[in-house]
Amino acid sequence: MNTASPAPLPTRPIEIVLPIEGMTCASCVNRIERFLKKTPGVAEAAVNLATEKATVLVDPGMAGRDELVKAVEAAGYEVRAEAPAAVAGAQAAQLGDEMSAEDIEREKALRETLRQSAVAIGASLLFMAAMFLPQTAVSMMDINKLILLPATALQAWAGARFYRSAWRAGRHGGATMDTLVAVGTSAAWAYSAVVTLWPEVVHRAGLRTETYFDSATIILGLILLGKWLEGRAKGRTTGAIRRLIGLQATTARRIRNGVEEDVELALVVPGDLLRVRPGYKIPVDGVVAEGSSAVDESMLTGEPIPATKTAGDEVIGATLNTTGSFIMRATRVGRDTALARIVDLVQRAQGSKAPIQRMADQISAVFVPAVLGVAALTFAIWFLAGPEPRITLALTAFIGVVIIACPCAMGLATPTAIMVGTGKGAETGILVRGGEALEAAGRIDTVVLDKTGTLTLGKPAVTAIVAAQGFDEARVLDLAASLETGSEHPLGEAIVRRAREQELGFAKAEGFEAIVGRGVSGVIDSVSVIVGSRRLLAERGADVAALEEAAAAQAANGATVVFVAVDGQAAGMVAVSDPVKAESAEAVRGLRDAGLEVWLLTGDARVTAEAVARQVGIDAGHVIAEVLPEDKDAVIERLQAEGHKVAMVGDGINDAPALARADLGVAIGTGADVAIEASDITLVGGDPRLVGSAIALSRATLRVIRQNLFWAFAYNVLLIPIAMGVLYPAFGVTLNPALAAGAMALSSVSVVTNSLRLRGVDVRPGKTVLQRRGPLGVVRDGAFLLIVGAIGLTLAGGVLAADGAIDATLPRVAVRATSGGMLEPADITLKAGAWTVVELQNGDSVVRDWMVDGVANVELVARPGQTARVRVVLDKPGTYTVMSTDASGRSMMAGKLVVTP
Repeated sequence: MNTASPAPLPTRPIEIVLPIEGMTCASCVNRIERFLKKTPGVAEAAVNLATEKATVLVDPGMAGRDELVKAVEAAGYEVRAEAPAAVAGAQAAQLGDEMSAEDIEREKALRETLRQSAVAIGASLLFMAAMFLPQTAVSMMDINKLILLPATALQAWAGARFYRSAWRAGRHGGATMDTLVAVGTSAAWAYSAVVTLWPEVVHRAGLRTETYFDSATIILGLILLGKWLEGRAKGRTTGAIRRLIGLQATTARRIRNGVEEDVELALVVPGDLLRVRPGYKIPVDGVVAEGSSAVDESMLTGEPIPATKTAGDEVIGATLNTTGSFIMRATRVGRDTALARIVDLVQRAQGSKAPIQRMADQISAVFVPAVLGVAALTFAIWFLAGPEPRITLALTAFIGVVIIACPCAMGLATPTAIMVGTGKGAETGILVRGGEALEAAGRIDTVVLDKTGTLTLGKPAVTAIVAAQGFDEARVLDLAASLETGSEHPLGEAIVRRAREQELGFAKAEGFEAIVGRGVSGVIDSVSVIVGSRRLLAERGADVAALEEAAAAQAANGATVVFVAVDGQAAGMVAVSDPVKAESAEAVRGLRDAGLEVWLLTGDARVTAEAVARQVGIDAGHVIAEVLPEDKDAVIERLQAEGHKVAMVGDGINDAPALARADLGVAIGTGADVAIEASDITLVGGDPRLVGSAIALSRATLRVIRQNLFWAFAYNVLLIPIAMGVLYPAFGVTLNPALAAGAMALSSVSVVTNSLRLRGVDVRPGKTVLQRRGPLGVVRDGAFLLIVGAIGLTLAGGVLAADGAIDATLPRVAVRATSGGMLEPADITLKAGAWTVVELQNGDSVVRDWMVDGVANVELVARPGQTARVRVVLDKPGTYTVMSTDASGRSMMAGKLVVTP
């Protein structure tokens, strides 16, 4: 008998993080994501250029790390080897191990980049000196031959990374920033090599025998320098994680068999007893077993006043013990501690991608191929229709376009800002789940606040007990506490605490039932007892009219009233008050000043909710009370349907659906784990002012992202046409490839440093100014990039102006070549030791070149109708013969060069 095999159980996707090597720009990111998403089983893939990591959500039943690595390699990139996995228990690795290893590897790579940059720039300066300083004894051809070997070696050594990356992408049909660099510098080097090795071929083609070894080398040097500066700046963006990791202790004082000894933190396991002395950091998470002390938890909560800890209280690793000594039992160690979870959350956020990045990703997918096409078209136009020296101008324009268009800035615009923004938030107790949450927070226009634990302390206490006729207060409290012993509601816990103080509430409850959002019921001492809201008692037929006046008085003062009924008859009521946090009114005022609508959403009675709303400054019309937990989600949905972008702030289990429904879920970190899991932002410590801080941080981060993207796009839109030569017809200006390389490096560095300005945003509770921004604020925020642009234009303009000024101050001699190449006038007169600009117009019908017999570096080539220019300085007076080569290659005398003393 055949039996059908059971259907395989569905597997949940797992997250795999891959460290990628070889990424340089937005097109690299886009390409790797495409290849990863094509892999069977991959549900989602996000690649971050700033962190150089790919985060992949994959079905483990269909693919694993090996398949993902193959996909990355197929895209033309490499995955770095895995770090040694942390061993559980006693061998748990410290949090800083991986970060330290990455830092060492990053510093090593940066040192190599700086070394290559320095050598390339230094060599290019020597090449320039050799080419452009006055030379009358050694010919330029000989100088080129001397330069050829070191220039070729530098091209291979400093350019190796670009060639490797371009080859990997090219063999899979792709193109990246490295493709542009490799093509641009190779074109300059290859043309120079041809001129050096076969000058006669270049002569016969009517081309100038200029070389560009210096340009190719300095382009590599400047791009590498930009990468070094970019890497240093990117390293600073991970500073928040380093500071968090640096908070942890390095050793613990363990107690075993009555003996105390200091051990490495990695040797601590759950269950160990640890002594924490005054002034020492708490090594791991745990529970106080013996003793008491005041613990400074400001590194996690932002609360400057130390919290008193006694036996049974939880303590968090990395917080500071201030006064007393106590013994704690370790409960969570290694990667299970609160600090490790925070570090993990920050790392995930820094590696995430904001939706605003999608536009840059879509453009980058086609950007590099389009640039190569534009560069080829530019070369063709200059070569076919440009003025002389057309090959020089065509090659310069081609190299300038491919170098200036490198899309590094586009790839760095968003991730660097997210890295700095999320890191800054983590240092202040604002834990952002990712770039999407950070962007959503910046678009919020409505904030819905839960009451208990958000605006109030969340630690209610009994403030009054009122007994109905036939009952006394002790009996009411005893029955209520006995029944609430089985409840986890904060109001029930307050009633039980008060009863325990009077040694009440120990009666056994049978048939216990919790009615969500209403109360509890059960049987105590053979009588039916109901403890809960007015609505619950009304549903069960209990009349509470006799208690209404007392209940209204308590509710008017902000207390929550809990009614007690025995056998269907009202027995009394318990007033529980949850004090409003001292910071709540300031938090609400800040949100309203920023133009945000603020609502209060609670399950408490309306009169109680309105009393709290009055204390914190929320309009009565924005109070939604007596809402069941399952209905909170519907309230959020209704506000969204009205066009609001809603942030829900809460801390309880009953807030989780509303947190998930809202455009932005904000969990108070002192609340339930399920609420924190459902949220987009967690506020460690519970200060409601951090809601405004989180929104302010998000707005600031979004502004920086927009500035970065604008800069990246505007940079290309403005400078690519200049590199193509649009200014040449009107101003005679072309973009030097070296300037293009400098501008490209400057754009990447400026984007990263602009993101680092977020380090200066003060988001500490009570320090944040969350206000509407006017035109002046827009100008102020964009001032940094405007200054960077002005500096770049000043430097480029200065170089061009200096070059033009040199020509303008030099004496000029203009001659014309007639038919047969003869000069008119026949004699050119120069002064010894003085630089002079010689302009020679070719009036012949064929390509002509002219050189001075006995002088190595005075040479001109011009096509018919074109004018060639050269700067000349000769120290020795005398008369020199100007020679010209005819179409058959024969040299003939064309005129004389007279150098006077």
